[in-house]
Amino acid sequence: MSQNEKVLNIGLIGPLPPPFGGMANQTKQLQQLLLDEGIPVTMVQTNAPYPHETIGKIRGVRALGRMLPYLLSVWKTTSRVDVLHVMANSGWSWQLFAAPVIWIAWLKKKPVIINYRGGEAENYFKKSIRRVRPSMNKAAIIVVPSGYLKKVFADFGFVTEVIPNIINLERFLPKNNKHFNKDAPHLIITRNLEAIYGIKIALEAIASLKQQYPEIKLSIAGSGPQKEELQQLTQQLGIAENVIFTGKLAPETIAELYQSADIMLNPTTVDNMPNSVLEALASGVPVVSTDVGGIPYIVKDGVTALLTKVDDAFFMAAQINRLLNDTALYETLVVNGLQEVQQYAWSHVKYQWLGLYRSFVEPS
Repeated sequence: MSQNEKVLNIGLIGPLPPPFGGMANQTKQLQQLLLDEGIPVTMVQTNAPYPHETIGKIRGVRALGRMLPYLLSVWKTTSRVDVLHVMANSGWSWQLFAAPVIWIAWLKKKPVIINYRGGEAENYFKKSIRRVRPSMNKAAIIVVPSGYLKKVFADFGFVTEVIPNIINLERFLPKNNKHFNKDAPHLIITRNLEAIYGIKIALEAIASLKQQYPEIKLSIAGSGPQKEELQQLTQQLGIAENVIFTGKLAPETIAELYQSADIMLNPTTVDNMPNSVLEALASGVPVVSTDVGGIPYIVKDGVTALLTKVDDAFFMAAQINRLLNDTALYETLVVNGLQEVQQYAWSHVKYQWLGLYRSFVEPS
């Protein structure tokens, strides 16, 4: 930052780890990157711990126990900063944590950047657009991370700007002299154990490949309500010895997992711009993914990834098998993926964010 530039004060509002997840990780990463640029950041955490442990155990009371301190913190922060940057999502997250910030900022005449990141935005808007629109219209600007969400918002009459997710290319990078063992391949999934992420289909694909690759291994790094159901399914499919449920991993450990992997699977049924796919590309790991939502906006079938249809275990298994038996294709995806992911480095993305922040505090 030059001496002539006004010092920006940013109010950043969003979740922080733990638990580790896409939006929480992106919020924490952006906070640190802005601080490293010398930009003061006031953080308001949407998932802050309850003031007292007992409050979190009482239904009804726990909502007030979190919301009242949150709204008070937003009110105070709005007075101290130049711009509010809100990490927003669909559903109750929007109504409870994003919309109130917009109205508080409107009352105090401060600009709000809505950084909307929900892959389920289209379905949410179809059901709730009348509740969402009044708040959304009060935002100074809506920023989305992908061309896919830009189109979704345009379909509902909203103008948006695309600023992509940030990938830490110093953490997620290829392993030197990595050996690809196609006879005992290691596949990974780094999504939560929830029905929308289609992990059941991936398990069925692994089961169909086991006869040809008896030493195939799948590591699933995530937590969620489907854990017991999915573990039982591995027993039923006869692949319990081939599948490891690692639980939720910190970003540093996830990076190590990528470096140990031969292929990354993304069997999801709904998606926007998953960090997991970009992190795999940055780690030199070919991706086999469903072609839903924003996926085709960030990878190209046969060029930077292999795509499959939703809920099609047979097709997913075929694409995995194709990669395992086509060394030239495997290497092409690795090289192209590494090139493609460079655009998500902070060195590129920061100029978009800093330029946007300054546009609200500097004369045009």
